[in-house]
This record gives sequence, C-alpha cells and structure tokens, in this order.
Amino acid sequence: MGELTTNRLWDIGPKISPSQYARMILGTSAIPPPSAAATPDACVVAGLRPAGTGQSPVTAQPETTTRRTQATQLLPQTSVDRFTLCQLVAADLMILVVVCGTLSLFSPAWGLPWAYLPIFAVLVTLFGFSEGLYQRAGDPSPAGIVPALARSTLFAIGLVFIAAWGGMRPLAAVRIFASSLAGLALLRRLRQVVWYRRRRDTESRKILIIGGGPVARSIARALRNDPLHRATVCGFVDDDLPLSPAVLGRIADLDWLARAEFIDEVILALPGQPAQAREAAEVAFRNHLDIRAVPDLPPGPWPDSGIDRIGEVPVITLHREPLPSAALFLKRLLDVTGAMVGLVLVSPLMAIVALLIRLDSRGPVVYSAERTGAKGRRFRCYKFRSMVTDAAHLKEDLRARNQREGPIFKIDDDPRITRIGRIIRRYSLDELPQLWNVLRGEMSLVGPRPHPVDEVNHYELHQFRRLDVKPGITGLWQITARGCPSFELNMHLDLTYIENWSLLLDLRILASTFRVLFAPEGA
Repeated sequence: MGELTTNRLWDIGPKISPSQYARMILGTSAIPPPSAAATPDACVVAGLRPAGTGQSPVTAQPETTTRRTQATQLLPQTSVDRFTLCQLVAADLMILVVVCGTLSLFSPAWGLPWAYLPIFAVLVTLFGFSEGLYQRAGDPSPAGIVPALARSTLFAIGLVFIAAWGGMRPLAAVRIFASSLAGLALLRRLRQVVWYRRRRDTESRKILIIGGGPVARSIARALRNDPLHRATVCGFVDDDLPLSPAVLGRIADLDWLARAEFIDEVILALPGQPAQAREAAEVAFRNHLDIRAVPDLPPGPWPDSGIDRIGEVPVITLHREPLPSAALFLKRLLDVTGAMVGLVLVSPLMAIVALLIRLDSRGPVVYSAERTGAKGRRFRCYKFRSMVTDAAHLKEDLRARNQREGPIFKIDDDPRITRIGRIIRRYSLDELPQLWNVLRGEMSLVGPRPHPVDEVNHYELHQFRRLDVKPGITGLWQITARGCPSFELNMHLDLTYIENWSLLLDLRILASTFRVLFAPEGA
C-alpha cells in the first residue's frame, strides 16, 4: 500500500469535457471534479491566471523587489518528514543505549554510569539538532555527517564527564566517545546502503512533462541524464505539437494518461500559457499527482528564493501528495509479521494440501500466473493448483459461459477445477502460498485482489485507481460480497477501501476474514 494517498478534492472550476483523443478506454476521470471555487495560491506562484483575469498576478507588479517578495512568501518551504525524523532519532537513541549499556555491562569501571546513560543519549540527539543532523532526515548521505556526529558526541560526553566528576575516568570518557561515534556512523552507513538498495530494486518515478517546447525538452534531458534521481520521463503532453512516440497526447488526455501510464508527477513547462497550465494542474491534482511548475518570474538568479532547479530550469513545487508514512510503515510491519507467523502456523496444513493435490491429479502442486500489481507492475502470483494443467487454454472456450459482469471471468461448476481443487477453493486454502508474495512485498495481507493481465487490459479509465495500491490476499469484497457476480460492485468496494483506508480497517477486515473462511461460501 506504499502508494496510498489521502483523497482530497481541489475546487477547480467546471468539469472538463471528455477528450476526443481518449483512445481505446471509455469512462471518466477517477474522481469527478467539484464545482468552481477559489483559486489556490500555488497557481499564483506559477503564473497560472484565474479564469477571467487579464494578466498573471506574479508579473502584474512592475517593481522587481515586489515580485521577489511575493515569490519568496509563496514559495513552498522545505520540511522534514516527521515520521522519518522520529525514526532516525529513535534509532540514534537505541544505538547509544545499546553501545554504552554494553560497555557498562562488561566493563563497569570503563563504562558510563547507568544513571547518566539516558542523559548522555538525549544530549547527543539534542546537540545533533543544533548541528543540523536531522534537518535533512530524508537524505541518506548528507554532506559533513561524520564531523557533525563527532561534535555532538564530544559535547555530550564533555557535559556528562563534568557532571560525573570523580565517578568517571578520562579514558572511559574517550572510550565512550569513540564507541558512540562509531555506532552512530555505522548506523548512517547501514541506512545509506539500505536506501540505495531499495532505490535500485524499486521502479523509478514516472514523470509527464506538460509542454513540448525548448524548456520542456531541457527539463527532460536534465532528468534523463541525472544519475542520482530515479525518474523516468514518459513523454510530453502538448496541444500544438503533432502526436508522436514522444508527444503522448493533449492536455485533455491527461486523465487517461495519468491512469493508463501510472504517472507519479507532472511538470508544467508552459511559460506564457497560464490557461493551459491551470487546466493541466487541475487534472493532475484530481488524479493525486505531484505537481511542479516552471514559474513565470522575471529573469534573475534569485539566490535566496528557495527555487529548485532541474538542469538550468527553475521549478517550484505546487503540490505534493501527502503520504501517511507512519501508517504505511505499520501496515508493512503487519504484512511481514502476519505472513511469517502465518507460514509457520499453516505449514503442516500446506504440506497436507500439497500431498492431496499431488495424489489427485498430474501437474505441479503450486501454480504461478502473471498478475497486475500496484502501479501496473507485473509479478508472479502463487497459488495451490486447483485446476487441470491446461486450464488457461480452456478459458477462451468457456468464455461464453462467464457469469461475472465486466472483464472478470468466473463460472459455477467450472469443469477445469479438480476434485481437491473444489475443496481448497471453497475454504480459500489455494491462496495460502500468496503469503510468500506478501513477504516479497508484491502483495499485502489486505487489499484488492490481483487481476490477470488480460482482465486489466479491459479496465475503464476510472477503474485504474484500483491499481494505486498493492493487491491483497483478502479485502472488503471478500468479506461482504464474496458470491456476488457484479464486477461493478467488486470495483466499488475496492475503491471504497482505497479511499477510506486505515490500519484499523485492515485489522477489521482480517478479523472478518477468519469468520468468512469457516463459512464455506466458495471462492
């Protein structure tokens, strides 16, 4: 669910009419736009004029100093993710307690007195704040980290040594200082390694550039040549340039492109075109995308304005989708813990099921098939085999008997299901191997069911919202409408879960799942 965001609506004017370029996929945007209301201040910064005005608010003032003051006041301020900050501070405190406590335990004469241990740990973190250690908590390798750690640790051990005068040897203070600094530095190094490994193993952010002019091309080149940021420029959106492999569509296509291409961020590179920039910003906000823009500011270096740069192009952040980092961390912790405990507890049952499948019919015990996960990423989903080995080839022959509405295929008394398959599907035992998918991070314990690739290809536009989160073993649909053939109800329940997600909701669904499992309603 690492991709869940809060559902917030932006009051952004009249409904955008369906695009004439919305190719192959029918439907409307994932969230209908609300009625017209106030214009966000962020649009003013980027020079996006409200409808009916004659000039951009940023360029309306003739005085350069006035422009600069307005821009600086409205530019977004750099903030630290509170959850990441708390994680780093807690990790530092834990390292200090473990290191100093170990020294005191094995060598009391050369260690830190137990009464001063918590004081020392807190002092190190407080001095760390004064040294700026935590100002860039999200940066895995900030410059000057070791000297700052050394100063913080030195100041802390100096105060503790003075407070414990006569009760601590000078060499003990040196030993504590060296051990604490080594532990904190090692923690930063380990954090850096984990960050780079996660960055390497995860897909990059997908960026769509609104505009196809020289500024947009310059941004694309800078992003593609930047080895430090994993960003994939999917293409450009422009109302004037002809469509091509690089120019994916028009601004009116942005609803479709945002969903079908699983875009994470748009960059508005339309200087001098406030109406088009505003329209694109409205659609991007409605589809929960991060938004950055090239501002319509007068020429100048603006050294103190806080404007970021992509290459040589200045950009500002208009909107950043809020991410419930703490709740998502706890959800992942619940997934890993639940999957590990589940695999241990049900391993005897899984062995029995595997033996029965082997005795019942020919073929592999575990069946894997390609499924569509979060952001359209494909993965191999594991299940106990409950059908004959050539079930995939027989599916098209049985398509006319499909009893589900929409793209989902399912029929009662499916002739492809084996004898043991009917039993394990009735109690959802065939899905137990998916606990391994949960451990791998491809699925969650709770979420929408993963759909086959061919069924996802028939989604309508608003249904792509379902792929914003990791698929799950169980979900809202499984505990409320398991036997209902309506695909629309299935989709409605999945979208309702996404829009109202909370950790408490996951726990309630998991609790209800055990009740449903022992009520043999069929899978």
